[in-house]
Amino acid sequence: MTPRPDPSRCWPRRDADHLLMNGQQMAELEAELFASGLPVEALMEKAALAMSRRLLALQDRGRAGRIPAEGVVVLVGPGHNGGDGLVVARELHLAGIPVRLWSPFQRRKPLNEQHWRHARWLGIPVLVDPPSAEGTELWIDALFGNGQTRAPGPEIEALLEARNCASRDASRALVAIDVPTGLCGDSGALLGSTAARADLTLCIGLWKRGLVQDLALSWVGRLERVDLGLPRRLLEHLPAEQPLGLGGPLADPASDAQGDDWEAPRPVPDPAAGKYDRGRLLVIAGSASYRGAGHLALAGASASGCGSLRAVLPPEMGELLWMVHPHVVLEEPPLGPSHFERLDAVLVGPGLGPRPEEQQLASDRPLVEPWWDPLQRFPGLLVLDADGLNRVNPAWLSQRQGPTWITPHGGEFGRLFPDLAASPPLEAAAKAARRTGVTVLLKGARSVIAAADGRRWQLLRACGGAARAGLGDVLAGYAAGLGSRSSACGCLDGALLAVAALDHALAGCRCTELHGPGGATPQAIAAALAWAPQGSDPSQPVGKTVIHPAKPG
Repeated sequence: MTPRPDPSRCWPRRDADHLLMNGQQMAELEAELFASGLPVEALMEKAALAMSRRLLALQDRGRAGRIPAEGVVVLVGPGHNGGDGLVVARELHLAGIPVRLWSPFQRRKPLNEQHWRHARWLGIPVLVDPPSAEGTELWIDALFGNGQTRAPGPEIEALLEARNCASRDASRALVAIDVPTGLCGDSGALLGSTAARADLTLCIGLWKRGLVQDLALSWVGRLERVDLGLPRRLLEHLPAEQPLGLGGPLADPASDAQGDDWEAPRPVPDPAAGKYDRGRLLVIAGSASYRGAGHLALAGASASGCGSLRAVLPPEMGELLWMVHPHVVLEEPPLGPSHFERLDAVLVGPGLGPRPEEQQLASDRPLVEPWWDPLQRFPGLLVLDADGLNRVNPAWLSQRQGPTWITPHGGEFGRLFPDLAASPPLEAAAKAARRTGVTVLLKGARSVIAAADGRRWQLLRACGGAARAGLGDVLAGYAAGLGSRSSACGCLDGALLAVAALDHALAGCRCTELHGPGGATPQAIAAALAWAPQGSDPSQPVGKTVIHPAKPG
């Protein structure tokens, strides 16, 4: 039976900065708030006033969402999202900004209708015809927001598509309130033929999980969360396996809270531990055609701080290994059981090349590569990446006697789990993890990590410029190295694969910020990973995970 998540070891915190919600959950939370006595009007005012302050703060900063001299056009829907937009319109109007309204709906919810009447009383102009898509005003999309289930209709889609085409000129921007019109807030998929392409999306209260999916990124633009200060008791009853976002901005950057990477659970060895007690890792990688992959995996592993690093490499790489990685010990195949007895973790896959034609999948016979039988019985951590994944199947993974991490991209995942390939990443990774008992890192622009006990994480931050060949090899080596250190401490947990993914993503962001998009090379990111928090404070209890106390000065 698959174990349930243990809330006591939850990372990151289950709070508004991290919880990823679906539309039904948001509706249930709002209903609970209103049943407690909180007026709908109060919550709408709180959200819309916060958004208004944010837009006004962007006024002179040249950022996405900046209000031009021509003012704003607010697209007003019939429900509470439209009401949010009307409060924002009111506040911007009172701040002296030219505002116009457009709504294609004759009927509105009662609270929305009250705000509409007040806006008319204030003298805010109402457009009879749809606004010109070529206009340079800032558009504020307050048509539907969260909970959309169908396409917005031909008239609205035509208007949005015209604006999307015109917005290729940076002077024509759009801000979406909560969720861009035409986008599913749960999956990030289009509901019709197009959606509002936002420069900035202001997500209200809690993160909507659809907004961070790869499908949504080109529609959402820069994503910011508008904090509502929701009471903690409102969030306490969410499921233990509620997905958590990693690396997003904190609601209060001035607070004492650290970033997710600094608060992550990390292995802490005994301060007197020698190299063999700080993680013993074997990397099986590389081929005549993909020599660089093996080197990059070793670079990532070296950056993890593991104490002993060994490698099985093709002869073409082994001869010159001492010049590139002089600390790596070269192992000669065949590898017998005795080789694995002295290891904490093994990484198989980066750059191995296609499976030999005469070799079947690792659960079948005969096997050409000699390490698969010993690896199935190996009690330590096994990390499978790239061509290592192309040599196994789910049955082999399920029969493994030790903990296993897999790091597929979408194509590799689809071969292993064809029935899950079309599912949203959070659901697909979770089902694959439960089915096989492994921890899954499903790589993408916003990678998803799922443990067999139901815990799920998704990156909220990554850098597109760091999506390049070789970075998966660095990530696999780094993850395996962290895993070997944790195994040596006796505290291995699937959350550490999420830590590795976050460290890797943040290293890519740092390299891009420092050196530009061209500077986010695999070698640079491997070097940056060496500066990731290590959890090596010798004052901490031996063999325990640690919450790192502070950032360096």
